Amino acid sequence: MINKWWRNNNIAAAIMTLLRIYLGYNFMIAGWGKITGGQFDASGFLNNAIQNPVKGPDGSSVFSLYNSFLENVALPNVEVFNIIVPWGEFLVGIGLILGCLTSAAAFFGVIMNFSFLMAGAISHNPTDILIGLLILFAGANAGKFGLDYFVLPFLRKMRHKNEFKETNVKPSVAQ
Repeated sequence: MINKWWRNNNIAAAIMTLLRIYLGYNFMIAGWGKITGGQFDASGFLNNAIQNPVKGPDGSSVFSLYNSFLENVALPNVEVFNIIVPWGEFLVGIGLILGCLTSAAAFFGVIMNFSFLMAGAISHNPTDILIGLLILFAGANAGKFGLDYFVLPFLRKMRHKNEFKETNVKPSVAQ
């Protein structure tokens, strides 16, 4: 019952609009600051996360697979991460603010927040994850008062148009 309300109700859409604009603004400002600052370098953050992993009560690393990813993939390719982190934050923010591809923006925002959380950066990440998950649960209703109102029907139309073309292709006759 609550799921139906969350996904279809105009009041829920209005609540989602406020939440996604709030979350989008935070992402956009964080990304824009890194893009325009010109000094963003993730290597310090990555090195700190690798050297000081999140530890459980027994003293062992809680996210050892993630720490291996940071050490073996992220740090050696830090130049790539120096581009995708700020631009990812900025684009997630723009998508959430405009309500364009809202579910995709929320999904990638949640992934980024979990990444920061697993690296040991608590900050406001748990709250952002909760808001992002609420947006995901609301589905298309989260972008109802945004560009998704126009974008999603267009994308569905294009998908069905392509499916129709694929199913109505006449085989050529070999001569």
